[in-house]
Amino acid sequence: MSLIHNKLNKSIPVPLYFQLKELIMKEIKGGTYKSGDLIPTENELSESFEISRTTVRQAITELVQEGWLYRIKSKGTFVSYPKVGQGFTKKLESFNDEMNRLGITPSTEVFEFSVQEASAEVAEVLEIEEKDKVLYLYRRRFADKEPVVTIQTYLPFSRCSFLADKDFTKESLYHQLALGGDACRVLQVRRIVEAVEATEEDASNLKMKVGKPIQFFVSTGYNALGVPLEYSLARYPGDRSRFEIMVSPE
Repeated sequence: MSLIHNKLNKSIPVPLYFQLKELIMKEIKGGTYKSGDLIPTENELSESFEISRTTVRQAITELVQEGWLYRIKSKGTFVSYPKVGQGFTKKLESFNDEMNRLGITPSTEVFEFSVQEASAEVAEVLEIEEKDKVLYLYRRRFADKEPVVTIQTYLPFSRCSFLADKDFTKESLYHQLALGGDACRVLQVRRIVEAVEATEEDASNLKMKVGKPIQFFVSTGYNALGVPLEYSLARYPGDRSRFEIMVSPE
């Protein structure tokens, strides 16, 4: 049923803007309005529900602020893409395992998987010599067919050469590393996060606009002996991901 065919109850002490807000949220959650869909205009909602545009605007503004909707100037108001909860900031878990646990279908596209020479930056992080061989893996990952992250990963070839023939559109990197034994199992990860602006490459890969916020994670994975095995640069669209962090007293 279309949103404008519903009714508000004006005989109860619940604010009309809140009733409209809850109704719109219900229609989104129920699938009547899907991600990217255009919702009725403020005028259409005002006329349909016989309420003021100020009341409609308050409901819409709160839904925009809470991430349910987004506005595009001169085009209208649209349903946002759902934010994917990411728990990897507090738990060591593969992307596929995490998405499956959340009831989301994961998939992966590999842009590039090659052997390269380590730059000075990569060599320093992985504790190898500059121009030593590294495996370079560049992936785009999807949650229910929506792109949620791009990841560039560097692995020391001397320790991880057994991965060279793996298909990472299907395989989990951490699972495959673990098959190499304890020396190749990632048991600890150091992550640094900062907010940056989306580049043209981000806009193309992640279906977003240039200049919009990106949550940029730099991760280094270590084995049980503290030897670095993985150096990854991950870029998440700020409007499509949220991260959970648990802090405990020392």
